[in-house]
Amino acid sequence: MRIDILTIFPELLKSPFEHSIIKRAIKKKLVKIYFHDIRDFASNKHNQVDDYSYGGGAGMVMMVEPIAKCIENLKKKRKYDEIIFMTPDGNLLDQKTSNHLSTLKTIMILCGHYKGVDERVRENFITKEISVGKYVLSGGELPAAILCDTIIRLIPGVLSDETSALSDSFQDDLLSPPVYTRPAEYKGLKVPDVLLSGNDKEIRKWRHEKAIEKTGKRYPDMLI
Repeated sequence: MRIDILTIFPELLKSPFEHSIIKRAIKKKLVKIYFHDIRDFASNKHNQVDDYSYGGGAGMVMMVEPIAKCIENLKKKRKYDEIIFMTPDGNLLDQKTSNHLSTLKTIMILCGHYKGVDERVRENFITKEISVGKYVLSGGELPAAILCDTIIRLIPGVLSDETSALSDSFQDDLLSPPVYTRPAEYKGLKVPDVLLSGNDKEIRKWRHEKAIEKTGKRYPDMLI
């Protein structure tokens, strides 16, 4: 998979891709990540990428020209399966979306800033708009990193145990059941006996029941 990320702050994004699972995925060449500074496509000597909003109002708006030039430059070199804009008013990111995106070959992600991007970018270049929550951040870089993490960990070969991702919360429309590790007892706090029993059938049953119980308490709408 290849992921191209368009941003005005590429340095903000590099750290999440230099550690842990994502770092191993890049090292294994299972995914390639490229950062593109939108300022490099500005047509003025100050590399300006934002301007005042037509019609007035507070906040600056990212200009259409540098973003369009950056996108068009990349599209000349390859076809993109999705061009994604990270925005608070996009479709809320869920596991099904990440599952689908993990099967694609080429993804472009645009990180917004300020009051947003010129609507002409969204209307003419973006194929999917994604939000990581009903709140506003300073920019799209952190949401882009979150999206990439949810996608990359699902690519075959990234996790040492590929069945691990299949048992994550939301994969089967349930939250994950409680998990425990050593020691079996800590200051009188014990691991449930069934998990120590070695009885796979009973363990699966216990986990399923606990997953339903947990989901019902925290996200009852998921059980409807």
